[in-house]
Amino acid sequence: MTLYPRHAPKATIKTYMYDERYHLQLIHSTPLDDVPLCLFPFEGRLLASVGKSLRIYELGKRKLLRKCEYKNIPEGIMWMHVKNDKIYAADLRESFHIFKYRRTDNQLFVMADDSVPRWITCATVLDNVTMAGADKFDNFFIARVPEEARDDEGGDLTGLRLKADTAYLTGATPKLEHVVQFHVGDTITALEKTTLAQGGSELICFSTLLGSIGAFYPFASREEVDFFAHLEMFVRSEKSPLCGRDHIAYRSYHFPVQNCVDGDLCEQFMTLSADKQRLIASELDRTPAEIIKKLEDMRNRLL
Repeated sequence: MTLYPRHAPKATIKTYMYDERYHLQLIHSTPLDDVPLCLFPFEGRLLASVGKSLRIYELGKRKLLRKCEYKNIPEGIMWMHVKNDKIYAADLRESFHIFKYRRTDNQLFVMADDSVPRWITCATVLDNVTMAGADKFDNFFIARVPEEARDDEGGDLTGLRLKADTAYLTGATPKLEHVVQFHVGDTITALEKTTLAQGGSELICFSTLLGSIGAFYPFASREEVDFFAHLEMFVRSEKSPLCGRDHIAYRSYHFPVQNCVDGDLCEQFMTLSADKQRLIASELDRTPAEIIKKLEDMRNRLL
């Protein structure tokens, strides 16, 4: 295989079947004209990202049968997830695309896509309209499908009767709304919406290239948001980073930090001197002990 320009002399999708003893048996091989990047089940069929196209295959007797194809993918889809008839996909360098399958016309069309080019490394679906992702430049973000795209029930978004992949080229597709932006400082390699303890709250757990494990946790109330946002602001002014770098500039390295509080910085409150702790606590109308208890409660809630 040649990486640039991307070319493979031969590519296939091999279909296997296993018996009650879990012994694999090759059913058939389907030749492809480009490199398959990822596969995902879709309504009893196979959703395949092949080169710069997205295809739906059905199982045939001698090979997989191509039933639908969407062309004009910018670079190639490297991650997919399906909920009902919606397909959440991440392009190698053009971030998220939300597809919908129109059964009556047997067509795939783009409901919404991202206006910011991102080299996605991993992603996860949070709910029907919200996705979380990370790119290779150490950024974490959460994107949401806009209201006008959610209400669409399969109509032509351009107002014209165009082919599905032609409508995407007109630029008329709605753009995803970014609700969270945060520079982690290390390339995220895995994202998962999960709970770390039985009965615990849901969070987004992540791992990084250098071996770190962290979590993004949603605040339960507006009071918590105000408290931790102000605590972060006061700790930032009292305890500068070790290397002298501006904290806001670091967390906003590529995109301005948005709707995210740096928990690592907030925990630095416990390392401050007693005088600085009392000064910050007075600004928050609390005692240092109450702030430390609040930080410990937040950590215990995660674990």
